[in-house]
Amino acid sequence: MMISIASISVGSSVFFTLALVIISILVLLLLRRFLTLRATPAYLSTPVFLALALPASVVLLVPIDLASSSRDDGSGPKAIWLPDRLILVSWRIAYWLIFVLTWAILPLLGEYIDSGYRDAKGRIQYSIRSNARYQMIVLGCATVGFIYICIQNGFDFTSIKALVMALAYVWGLVLAIYLMGHGLVSIPRTLFRNSNVSGRLRRLQAHAPLLHDRLMDAINDLESLESQVAQLQNRKTGSARNFQDWIEELAETSTPPELRSGLLEPSAGSSTVPAVITERYLADLTRRLQRARHQKARFVDEWDRLILTAADLQAIINSSASKKLEFGQYPQRSSCLPQVKLLTPYLRYHLYVNFYPSFRLFLGAVFAAASICVVWSELIKSLAPRLSVVTLSIISYHQDPAPIGFGKQVIASMWLLYMCSAALVGVNDAKVWGNRALVRRNTYGESACWYAGLVARLTVPIAYNFLTFLPKDVQQRTTFYRFLGQWIVLTPLGKGVDYFFPVFILLPVCAALFNLYGRVRNICGFGLLEEEDDDLENNPSGYGIGGWREGRELIDRELNSLGSLGLSARTGRPPRESTNMDSNTQAFSSSRTPLNNATRPSGAPRGAVAISSAVEEDENQDEENFFQSFAHRVRNTIETASRPQWLQGDSFQLPRWMSNDGPDGNGGLARWFGGRPANGGVRI
Repeated sequence: MMISIASISVGSSVFFTLALVIISILVLLLLRRFLTLRATPAYLSTPVFLALALPASVVLLVPIDLASSSRDDGSGPKAIWLPDRLILVSWRIAYWLIFVLTWAILPLLGEYIDSGYRDAKGRIQYSIRSNARYQMIVLGCATVGFIYICIQNGFDFTSIKALVMALAYVWGLVLAIYLMGHGLVSIPRTLFRNSNVSGRLRRLQAHAPLLHDRLMDAINDLESLESQVAQLQNRKTGSARNFQDWIEELAETSTPPELRSGLLEPSAGSSTVPAVITERYLADLTRRLQRARHQKARFVDEWDRLILTAADLQAIINSSASKKLEFGQYPQRSSCLPQVKLLTPYLRYHLYVNFYPSFRLFLGAVFAAASICVVWSELIKSLAPRLSVVTLSIISYHQDPAPIGFGKQVIASMWLLYMCSAALVGVNDAKVWGNRALVRRNTYGESACWYAGLVARLTVPIAYNFLTFLPKDVQQRTTFYRFLGQWIVLTPLGKGVDYFFPVFILLPVCAALFNLYGRVRNICGFGLLEEEDDDLENNPSGYGIGGWREGRELIDRELNSLGSLGLSARTGRPPRESTNMDSNTQAFSSSRTPLNNATRPSGAPRGAVAISSAVEEDENQDEENFFQSFAHRVRNTIETASRPQWLQGDSFQLPRWMSNDGPDGNGGLARWFGGRPANGGVRI
């Protein structure tokens, strides 16, 4: 028996080691996708790597902890288990490293990178000043809690440790429940929506004007800042001489004037340069330049992916006639539509038209059922844990819960991974984080620190919240509970929070499911979320400023290499087809203005009357009620309707028996009813 137990322990140790190696490789590949590893300094890549690898190891540790605590001297089913001491050391290393990274290292490092100063001393001072307010708020809350704990339990190290762990857990749980609620709705809904190719293309077209405006604003902001650098470079006297090297360094990294878009007026930014140049001003200018460059890179990447994805979707729709699908040969392929080069055009057509939509519907149904099970388990776990679907999939009930085997460990890992993925998807769904974004191979260092810290901050509360799904006797036997759970339950702040607070997951779920944020924005004129699909829902016809028809024209112009953003110049791709339009007259303003007749493609389905009426409708939309808006939509539909095919060409000819062919106009129906009066007389 001892030999079998030892062999199982060796096998589990090897599996655990290999799993950690695989996690490290996957994290490195993830960092390579969003960061340039060779150009990224070690003081940035190392903390970001640890902030991603440690939470992934937590997802691995929870099922191993469950199996290790439920085995009965090796007589239970085979599973991956480790000694209790090794699991405890692993939890201590993972938890306290995550704690230090999220509350100290990553916030300071993010502000250090975003400081704009050239020397390390200035960066450190700026980072400390920027985090001082946040750290003082945290310290104030901790002081109040510490006084309360000391009055209740007395002063000892255990109370301090319990307070710190409880505060960190409660804050992480609030954020995790909010984001996870959004993600549980967003994951299946996105799969269901993307299964319809035409609907997905229509949503991309509706989103194109907004994204185009943001890109134009980002280009204008960057050119305005670069014009300030050019003005500083021209100064050769005064206080600018003391920072000439700094100014020259900024000028070297700026875009040359001949390569700029020319959308910025020459006089813009002329009065923004102060008379006296200081180190603080140059640091602020450098910081704004860095943010503007990465903001432009973010929207350029999003615009390129939108254009290429729209082109692929249009190719799928157009292939319905020939039953053959051929994608355009673009150097930068769309990541959303994987390309299979070994298939024939006929098989590729069936793959993208029949298989992928059905597969997305299947995955959407599976993830929708998983989301319902997670929400149901959150609601029922404090009342009847044996009715929890998550619990029943992991724990086998007889008289007592049976030991957890390898299959149950896999199921537990899948549940925990789905909950963490839903929380991370909720980060992109609830866009209240400012200008932070992940850009392929060009992510800003401060954004990388923030996202890595958010991932690390959410994982431990979600892991312990998952543990509360299980019965108390199973939960309390785990090393994770003895390490973290007992300190949370010990404090008044943590008693009942992990059981009653997750009920509030219904708030973000209902808000995302019924578009509560869009309704609040429409009522109050502002919103917590960025505009996405609400424009398509509020304006399904696509007429007006920022409609999907304008987005379709923007995409067509960019694919024809006539757009003002120069996609063909960035990708090195030749134009799809030639037109007679002059590309110099096709610059768009940063505001949402409709395209005029001079810049509208020749294939536009509507005339200028449709655009002008749509503009008037958009301007008066907020001042109309439902019936007025409906009447205006009907009027616009009638006024802008095209002539039917049977009315085109020659004018409509009446039959001879209805025409007035007789003398004095008394032919046709006129002679049946006495004809017209001749010469002004009256017929009797």
